[in-house]
Amino acid sequence: MIWDNQRFPAPVPAKESARLMNVSKSGYYAWARNNGYDSREARDRPVVEDMMKIIHEFPGYGYRRIARQLKKQGNTVNHKRVLRLMRENNLQFRRKKFSPITTDSEHNNPVYPNLLCGLKTERPNQVWAADFTYIQLGKEYVYLAVELDIHTRCCIGWSLSRSLSTETALDALQMALYNRQDDDISGLIHHSDRGTQYTSFAFTQCLRDHGIQISNSRKAVPTDNAYAESFFKTLKYEEVYLNEYETFEDAWDNIQAFIEGVYNSKRMHSGLGYLSPKEFEQKLKGEII
Repeated sequence: MIWDNQRFPAPVPAKESARLMNVSKSGYYAWARNNGYDSREARDRPVVEDMMKIIHEFPGYGYRRIARQLKKQGNTVNHKRVLRLMRENNLQFRRKKFSPITTDSEHNNPVYPNLLCGLKTERPNQVWAADFTYIQLGKEYVYLAVELDIHTRCCIGWSLSRSLSTETALDALQMALYNRQDDDISGLIHHSDRGTQYTSFAFTQCLRDHGIQISNSRKAVPTDNAYAESFFKTLKYEEVYLNEYETFEDAWDNIQAFIEGVYNSKRMHSGLGYLSPKEFEQKLKGEII
C-alpha cells in the first residue's frame, strides 16, 4: 500500500502511531487534525486498515459485504467509499476463469422430473441440492461433492475424493443425513443434475430408503442448480484460487476449514439478510435476534 510520502513518511498504522506517541487512537487523530494532517488520506487510513483485516479473513468479499462487515464492527461507511478505497489501494480480487466438467448425462439411468420449478422454499430441510466440482492439485485433479440446504445456504455434507464416483456423492449425502439426523426431513426434495452419480441405483435407493423425493435438473439448463453453482463460485474464489494445493491432504484440510469455519459460520449472504448460514439457522430457531 502506498501513502503520500510527504504527509505520511512511513506507512505506520494509526494504532502503532498512537502507541509511540503515548496517546489514545482518538488522541492521535485529534493531533493529526490539529497539525494539518486532516486530509482525505488521513480520514481514509483507519478505514483501509479495518478493510484489510476483513479482506484477510474473507478474501473474496466484495465492496458491499465489506461495508456491511464494517457496519457490524461499528464503522458505518458508505459502500461507494469502500469501493473507491478498494480501487485506490488495489484491494480487489483478481478472479481466474474456470470451466469444470463433472457431469456425464449420457447414460441409461432413470432421470427424474425437476420438482423445483416455481418452488419457493419456506423452511430448512425442504430442498437439498447436490453437485460436483473439480479442484486442481500440483499434479492431479480431485473432486468435491457437496450437499446444500438451499433455504439456509448451509453446506451440510461434503466429500473430497480422487474419484468422480457414486461413492463420493454418497459420502456427502451420508454426512448430510448424519448432520440433520435430529431434524424432521419429511417432504424433503433432493435436487441434483442428471449425472451418473446422482441417477445411479445406489444413490437413488439411498434417497428412497429415507423417504426423500428425487429431483433432477433439466438437460443443458445449468441454472436449475444455481445454488450449488453459487457455492462452488464462492469456494473457488475465496479459498481454492488463493491457495495452490500440492497434496490431497492440503486440499482436504483447507476446504474443511473454509466450509466449516468460514462459509457456514461467518460468511455473510445477501440472500440471508447478511447473516451467515449458521446465524440464519439460529435466527429461525429463535436463538438470536
